[in-house]
Amino acid sequence: MLGSELSDLNIEISELVEKHGNGRQSLLPILQEIQKRHGHISGHAQQEVARLLDIHPVEVNGVVSFYAFLKTGIRAKYNIRLCKTISCELANKASIAKTLERELGIKFGEVTKDERYSLEYINCLGMCDQGPAMLINNEVYTSLTPHKVIEILDNLK
Repeated sequence: MLGSELSDLNIEISELVEKHGNGRQSLLPILQEIQKRHGHISGHAQQEVARLLDIHPVEVNGVVSFYAFLKTGIRAKYNIRLCKTISCELANKASIAKTLERELGIKFGEVTKDERYSLEYINCLGMCDQGPAMLINNEVYTSLTPHKVIEILDNLK
């Protein structure tokens, strides 16, 4: 980031702290707004939030790394998250994972070269009775089969 971009980001974060407050309870709403505006939460943004909330930077990073919906890097257009709970595992999550990797040409933890798709696992979607389940951006897909996954991906293209 250039100096003027960092300065603008610092001002933006200061405004978010003013809006949400400077207590610990404001951390998550501030991070969510940064994510919404920029698509990710940079290291600099984490440092600035920590400074303004008077908390240790490792605490901010801990929150960012704990929640799957918060990202430290620029995200793809379609962020595909596959649930990795035991109930999805028992519902044949492995075949869904293989289908996603084959169809997209990437492994979990990777982003396609055109930055259109990313694949990652998520700890739980809360859809244990309808597994295997995945989340694409903010849309949940349940009772997946390899065929259904291919149809979903075709609709995104």
